[in-house]
Amino acid sequence: MNHKQLESPELLGTRRFFLERGGPGVAALAGLLGSEARATPSQDLPALQGLNHPAKAKRVIWLFMADGPSQLDLFDYKPGLANYFDKDLPDSVRNGQRITTMTSGQSRLPCAPSVFKFRQRGEQGAWVSDLLPELGGIVDDLCIIKTMHTEAINHDPAITYMQTGSQLPGRPSMGAWLSYGLGSPAEALPAFVVLHSRIPGGAQTQALFSRLWGSGFLPTRHAGVSLRSSGDPVLYLSNPAGVDAGTRRTMLDGLSALNQQRLDTAGDPEIASRIAQYEMAFRMQTSVPELTDISDEPESVLEMYGPEVREPGTYAYNCLLARRLAERGVPFTQVFLRGWDHHGGLPGAIRQLAPVSDRASAALVKDLKQRGMLDDTLVVWGGEFGRTVYSQGTLTAENYGRDHHPRNFTMWMAGGGVRGGQVYGQTDDFSYNVVENPVHIHDLNATMLHLLGINHERLIYRFQGRDFRLTDVHGEVVRDLIQV
Repeated sequence: MNHKQLESPELLGTRRFFLERGGPGVAALAGLLGSEARATPSQDLPALQGLNHPAKAKRVIWLFMADGPSQLDLFDYKPGLANYFDKDLPDSVRNGQRITTMTSGQSRLPCAPSVFKFRQRGEQGAWVSDLLPELGGIVDDLCIIKTMHTEAINHDPAITYMQTGSQLPGRPSMGAWLSYGLGSPAEALPAFVVLHSRIPGGAQTQALFSRLWGSGFLPTRHAGVSLRSSGDPVLYLSNPAGVDAGTRRTMLDGLSALNQQRLDTAGDPEIASRIAQYEMAFRMQTSVPELTDISDEPESVLEMYGPEVREPGTYAYNCLLARRLAERGVPFTQVFLRGWDHHGGLPGAIRQLAPVSDRASAALVKDLKQRGMLDDTLVVWGGEFGRTVYSQGTLTAENYGRDHHPRNFTMWMAGGGVRGGQVYGQTDDFSYNVVENPVHIHDLNATMLHLLGINHERLIYRFQGRDFRLTDVHGEVVRDLIQV
């Protein structure tokens, strides 16, 4: 087998505690079991000893638009909806499908055409909203997927599903799976880094929980490291007053020796994770300040990202940081931008947020491309679901809200072996149902892993007697999205 099937730290710790402390009879059993009773899987080697097939991408930057951006106002152009303004959504379109409690009590579900203009962009004439002029300018580098879909209809299960392949908490996130499977060439930075962007003023947003970038049942060393937007990027990264690097090194050496003694006794892989994390924190004391100091960036690059790039914690700054992390070999970076939960007052709110995402997202793609990095860097943009064609709350000619819509939503990908300049899939005239080329979350994850050289069916971890994987028992690689 070319993957490790490790037992959970909880089971290992319980069994070994029992063997160590259980008396003469159990001690005799431990002697009979020999080394297997205390076998500790290597914490240094990645699970996959080599790629399953040649990779097209070396790293991923996932621009996650938390709270569900409206595909109807950004990418899924439906000019015929103008004839349905304030008319009820036909029953034949909804077909009894589940809707949230936020609109299920409405007496009507009136259709709300987008108030924004669209125009065709690029060689293939992809329709893109005027809210996204910068992305419209690079549309030939994008693969726009209009037929993403999910079973989840509320935020927490939907975003958990997108991040971990399950609506239920407790599974490892995709970045953790990648860290577990391939490790990282970046010696002084984590394999998985998370960047949180400042929430726009007045935005309606949902909470993000650390389990979304957690390691689940994988060893904790594979969890994402979240960089803060103010103060020290990582808490307690700086040495306290009176402690220099030499003193910190001596302290860590002593702590490592104590942890190693306990590891030799108990064999708990979480102790090995702790040792590795202390060492990574020590290296990050040098690497993170250098990473976050953008004073060496050319003025032309800063101008491309926009004036907010100079403010730590902004989405523009985080997109630039994502490029710098990619340059330093970090395999998986996730940038969160919240504020897309537009249940009411959507036109005004999205006019504020869309330009923030548009300029910096396009700048990241252009920046990677001009540095020759886009070919092997996969950039992904999107949220956990889309928005309904019918209005939530009061509908007027200039104002409306949109509820959650899992039946179809839009994401885009660029670089990393993706075939750019295409719009994949079709939705119905109401952007309510997929009519051609559906792409499920499991399919997206399978395709992303494939681009990274991983067969999603072979990246496995044994936990509580069962083999788990990111795509569970689902997922098909969408080969039409991939460059031949």
